[in-house]
Amino acid sequence: MATEIHLEAHGVPVRISNPDRIVFPEEGWTKLDVAEHFVMCMDGAVRGVYDRPTMLKRWTKGVSGDPFYMKRVPDSARSTVDVIFPSARPGRMFLPLEAQDVLWLAQMNCLDLHPWNARSSDLDHPDELRIDLDPTDGYGFDAVINVAHTIREILDELGLVGWPKTSGNRGIHINVRLEPLWTYYAVRRVCLAIARQAERRNPLATTAWWKEERSGVFIDYNQNASDKTMASAYSIRHTGWVSTPFEWSELDAAKPDRFNLMSFKDRWEDVGDLTDGIDEAQGRIDTGIKWVMEDEENGIGDAPWPPHYPKMPGEPPRVQPSKRRMTDDG
Repeated sequence: MATEIHLEAHGVPVRISNPDRIVFPEEGWTKLDVAEHFVMCMDGAVRGVYDRPTMLKRWTKGVSGDPFYMKRVPDSARSTVDVIFPSARPGRMFLPLEAQDVLWLAQMNCLDLHPWNARSSDLDHPDELRIDLDPTDGYGFDAVINVAHTIREILDELGLVGWPKTSGNRGIHINVRLEPLWTYYAVRRVCLAIARQAERRNPLATTAWWKEERSGVFIDYNQNASDKTMASAYSIRHTGWVSTPFEWSELDAAKPDRFNLMSFKDRWEDVGDLTDGIDEAQGRIDTGIKWVMEDEENGIGDAPWPPHYPKMPGEPPRVQPSKRRMTDDG
């Protein structure tokens, strides 16, 4: 049993320790299997995290244990960037810039890669709007597909290009590249406006932040708040499924579990990197900003933010509706 090997990332050897360690006990997949996956789809994996502060979600005990999350990087990190977290505390995060950095993430027992939606060149202005479609209890992937069709129609109206992929769990992610001209607050509000448009057009769509009020497919607009991350393309999830990009023409045939760590090899050989071209598809959200203003004029303001963010202007009470009713009832 080898204690370490070296794999090449675009010609650079990267050390992989304990390559035979089992990461997926049921399937018998190893740390080496994970590392070789990222070597295979390296260009696409790099594209998803390039120049973005990236959180380390480390599965040191394999998927049978709980991961732990590292926003602040260890000393072994090759490239870093200074950031300010929503709490206003400064920090230093990992900054992938080359293929060897993605392979280093595999060495650190990271399966799913979690980058910011802004780049180090302009951390205050995201260059990606992220739409996360997540089915609530009692709803399946067919409902997610249904809402994804609605989202695509809305993006077409806005003149934006959506790049869909399976989340690797139960939902679909749609990434939209932007010109980095707007703040996190503005990008998040536009995503909320898109989600509300979907809610008006499709009874399966919901923007309800509180789980007790959700039914259907939740569109998580808060994925666009600063410091939030989503698994990037070609990430491996704890399910063993790969977060797999697909063409819009494949939407109706999409399945959350269609490609796992092993079966994805055939997918890669058949279609290659379907994220190629995303960086050249930057769009603008001017029309989306108008939708936000129209909502405001109609008395439809902001929606709740995640709990650890500062209270935002115009934000409704950050309290569960059932608890608010109990307070109101005395």
